[in-house]
Amino acid sequence: MTPPAAWADLPFFAQGWPAVRARLAAEARPWAPGPDRLFRALDLVPPDAVRVVILGQDPYHEPGRATGLAFGYPPGVKPAHSLANILRELASDRGISRADGDLTGWARQGVLLLNTVLTVVEGPGMAGSHARLGWQRLAAEVLARAAARPCAFLLWGRPAQQAAAPVLDPDRHLIVAAPHPSPLSAHRGFFGHRPFGRVDAWLAARGAAQIDWAA
Repeated sequence: MTPPAAWADLPFFAQGWPAVRARLAAEARPWAPGPDRLFRALDLVPPDAVRVVILGQDPYHEPGRATGLAFGYPPGVKPAHSLANILRELASDRGISRADGDLTGWARQGVLLLNTVLTVVEGPGMAGSHARLGWQRLAAEVLARAAARPCAFLLWGRPAQQAAAPVLDPDRHLIVAAPHPSPLSAHRGFFGHRPFGRVDAWLAARGAAQIDWAA
């Protein structure tokens, strides 16, 4: 559970991480995504590489699902629930059909797939079980660091929008807000808001390479 080198100077790692690490070590129940993938989103995208931020809440609590990347599934696992709706919108927006939910390829292009809470106890009914561990401070510091440069924010659902609000600057950032892609809310405005095309148009207008969403 080593802090990611490129982000290790954030105050959280000196001031908040020791207590969170101790609570994880004392956790008697299996938790996800596990020590080897705990900081995977930050390991794959250093601060100066962030081009897009997609903000989730906490990892999947179903055993074997959490990958350390918000919304991502393990390779070869058929996407379901929120991710299936995200990929449905991608197909409608950009004409890209994906059967695999491994989003590592997005991260390698500078898409920071960050959960505001990095861990969860595995098992039925355990969603949000680590919401009081203290992870939100890290998320706030990461968002502030990312927002120091021009980037796009895809904020799905009120919790994501509230978490990012303090650092957003319409003059420097593309801000795309919509309902959460959960099956409970996707039909309230998530479908049809075309986030991927909006990101690509914004990047192109800045002379930057578009994201290969099929990767």
